[in-house]
Amino acid sequence: MNVDVEAIVAAARADTGLDDLGPADFREGLDALVDSATREARFNGVGEAAFPGMVHAALVNRLRVQDWWATHPGVAAEPIVAPVVVIGMFRAGTTLLSRLLDQDPRNRALLGWESGDSVPPPSPAEHRAGPRVDAVHAANAMLSTLNPRVDVVHREAADEATEDISVMAQDFKSLSWEAIANVPAYDDWLMAVDQRSAYEYHRRVLQVLQSGGVRGRWTLKSPHHAIALDALTSVYPDAHLVLLHRDPVVLCGSVCGLISTLTSTFSDADHREYVGRHWSTKLEESVRRIDEFRAAHPERAIVDVQYADLVADPAGTVAGIYAACGDELADDARAAIEGYAARNPKGRFGVHRYDLTEYGLDAGEIRERFATYSDRYDVPEEQSASPAP
Repeated sequence: MNVDVEAIVAAARADTGLDDLGPADFREGLDALVDSATREARFNGVGEAAFPGMVHAALVNRLRVQDWWATHPGVAAEPIVAPVVVIGMFRAGTTLLSRLLDQDPRNRALLGWESGDSVPPPSPAEHRAGPRVDAVHAANAMLSTLNPRVDVVHREAADEATEDISVMAQDFKSLSWEAIANVPAYDDWLMAVDQRSAYEYHRRVLQVLQSGGVRGRWTLKSPHHAIALDALTSVYPDAHLVLLHRDPVVLCGSVCGLISTLTSTFSDADHREYVGRHWSTKLEESVRRIDEFRAAHPERAIVDVQYADLVADPAGTVAGIYAACGDELADDARAAIEGYAARNPKGRFGVHRYDLTEYGLDAGEIRERFATYSDRYDVPEEQSASPAP
């Protein structure tokens, strides 16, 4: 498979009528991604058709964001104050927590549709409804038709809170690309590069989005943040950081099941051995970088939350996070959170089951590898093999 990067860039410019892609920091990541994907991803027909389109879409939104920024000078003054940022762990309930936080009307989440179609920024009337929202609903439905397991493993709704990596992908420094394609060379590059430019672009997108009138305290999330905490906190120095913990055996099995499900849409090759080795190592590296950050920055509080507590008492857990951030959960927000939890019980779209041995992993060996992590954070073992949403 050959992908002509210059042709995709030219097409994005031609389709938008825009030329300015902003700071050139993105280009190294774009080249690294395309080179890795074309050599290593082993795409099937769907992947070969879809991947260039995904790159094109990322560039199109970047062009439009940059143009809006340049032609609306007031956007640069939009304040992003003390966002609540869920930094991980992978598959420890981060999606659930982000959607619970979104129930508080004082908060402002990054929604699925607007992360890839950010311009013009939404007004309050069109924030969760309208043609652009409908288009992403339709795209998600098409993906579910191609791969029905996606809804079981990680259901995305256009009008719900989404991952920050959807925006960071437009700077081509994002784990989202690894969720659709197994790209080890790109990962080697990503783990070594300074990721600050992705967070600067991310902040710019948030400023553009809220300039349409939908404001509030931003509540953000991605396990990606665990590997780039210095970059995150340099751009968001007043961010409140929240870290979820869960049995590492479940985390490893769940993330392997997730990645295998997503990448199987675009590749028919058997990547399971790579997925098991790569993503269990990624979890280890996430733990290491979090611990390293905490040691280097004892002044930066991180709110630790157990997955078991989140599931047992969603509203109480959110209230505890607020208290740690110097805030209080209002009665209307508590009621909305309780209502959301009642309407969306675990397993609503099916049970995600996985077998560690499929990925060359052993539960005992994982427990040993993560023993220090489990002890430090007092993480309870789980009997269930059904991971978080």
